Amino acid sequence: MRLRLFIRRLTVSAPRMAVRSAMPWPLRWLGLAVVFGFCAALGLWAFEFGKDIAGLDRGSKEELQQARAELAALQAELVTIKAARDQAQSVANTVDTLLTTEKVTQETLLAQNKQLQAENRSLRDDLGFFEKLIPASGGGGIAIRGLQAEVRNGREIKWQVLVMQASKNAPEFSGQLALSFSGVLNGKPWLATLPGGAQTFKLKQYGRMEGVFELPAQVVVKGLSAKVLEGPVVRSVQSIKL
Repeated sequence: MRLRLFIRRLTVSAPRMAVRSAMPWPLRWLGLAVVFGFCAALGLWAFEFGKDIAGLDRGSKEELQQARAELAALQAELVTIKAARDQAQSVANTVDTLLTTEKVTQETLLAQNKQLQAENRSLRDDLGFFEKLIPASGGGGIAIRGLQAEVRNGREIKWQVLVMQASKNAPEFSGQLALSFSGVLNGKPWLATLPGGAQTFKLKQYGRMEGVFELPAQVVVKGLSAKVLEGPVVRSVQSIKL
């Protein structure tokens, strides 16, 4: 019964009923939007005000400034690291250049060492040659003190002649060295001299002359004779058998 009376009040047949003009829906939505906007603005203001009171914004600003300072420090450290890297790369390039230069220098020194060793062997050979050929005593004037020859492969002869002046402070001697090779060719005597003839030379105390003589085919060399000439005058003669 009570439910019926309540429903009746909600209908047109209710004992009291007021007729009002209805507000358009767009105006209603606009009013709601204004109310909601005002509430949102009020809430935002309250949030910002509360954040200022609590000091949260200041802490964020300080953290931001600290982060910026740390970033600047890291950037400066990065620049320093790049400079150190460039310097290390430059040092490495310099070290590579020095190593290359040292390697080239070492190879040059090695080649010079080999050359010096060859020259040393040549000097030892010369010294042995001189010691072997120079007699213990001898007369004055120009003379052949040593004559050597070696047949190589039956095709050539390497010869060496040592000419000396026994006296000290002797004047410079200018003369010629004549060589003659003797042997057998096809069962007949064979004789030959240097292709260019006698060799002109000058010496103060001693002089060593050497050369290679090409032998004709089928020649058997038997001996070698050397003469020192001063103009048409024969000053010294020495012969050896091969």
